[in-house]
Amino acid sequence: MFINKFAGIAFAVGALTAFSVQAQEVNIYNSRHYNTDRAIYDNFTKATGIKVNIIEGNHDELIQRIKSEGASSPADLFITVDAGRLAAAAKEGLLAPVTSPALDAIKVPSNLRDPNGAWWGLSSRARIVVYARDRVKPEQIKNYEDLAKEEWKGRVLTRTGTHPYSLALTASMIEAQGEEKTEEWVKGLVANLARKPQGGDTDQIRAVAVGEGDVAIANTYYVGKLITSAKQEDREVASKIGVIFPNQDNRGTHVNLSGAGVVKTSKNQENARKLLEYLLSPEAQRLFADGNMEYPVNPAVQPHPELVKLGNFKAADVNAAAFAAYTPQALRIMDRAGWK
Repeated sequence: MFINKFAGIAFAVGALTAFSVQAQEVNIYNSRHYNTDRAIYDNFTKATGIKVNIIEGNHDELIQRIKSEGASSPADLFITVDAGRLAAAAKEGLLAPVTSPALDAIKVPSNLRDPNGAWWGLSSRARIVVYARDRVKPEQIKNYEDLAKEEWKGRVLTRTGTHPYSLALTASMIEAQGEEKTEEWVKGLVANLARKPQGGDTDQIRAVAVGEGDVAIANTYYVGKLITSAKQEDREVASKIGVIFPNQDNRGTHVNLSGAGVVKTSKNQENARKLLEYLLSPEAQRLFADGNMEYPVNPAVQPHPELVKLGNFKAADVNAAAFAAYTPQALRIMDRAGWK
């Protein structure tokens, strides 16, 4: 069910008529579901007087909804947590290229935005290897490819292969080394799984901490949230694991992003642009960094201190759209290998 969050009250979308088009509002189709983002939108409204209306849903469902609504869509800004969905929406002509002096001045790295301005990264997260401090030496794993080696049989944990984070990682490997080598890696990885893929990244990290596996693939912000959690049991989990940024001696660690694009049929394009500029401002980027433990895309803003402690790393210098283009191939390879 799609939910509209309006003036602090949630309603089923089916009970509402389409948003009215007013000069001082902006409508977001949003698949980024983090409570901390509400403060960002509230601050934007306080600063500009522009009301933010949010329809939440699955990214693929929202893309389909924009397509089916056509010119009558109330959507002004599409926000999602996967570069592949942004690239897909842009390829289908659903997003309008947007730029401005304010956006240009922020200097978002080229690999975290569309070259024509159809979408812009808002925050990034590295796909890392988490290991058990008492059972694994970090020098044992240098690359993602190492997880397919025989020594890790029955020791690797990961979420399902159909999840966007898994698909994006596999697609990035296809972009880097081709389908044949990537399929060999996926087969080796699946053969080394400690259990059937299940749960989210936090579940993989917890499983490493209690010994269900020795290494796991996870996003950095899940580690950061455990480290900074108010719950002692979460911090204890964090104390038992270490992190490895893979492929530092070659292409760099895979990075995915949350991002946004202005919908081509938007009735409030100026307001959508203003919101996009605000989301990339130091104020909003600080909230992304501290509220959800993500890496800011604005180079003027530093990550949360706990993420800094994880270490500097070389990120793969490839545009997110480049690896996103290989998502269909990645899905086929993972399906054949049994990464379900």
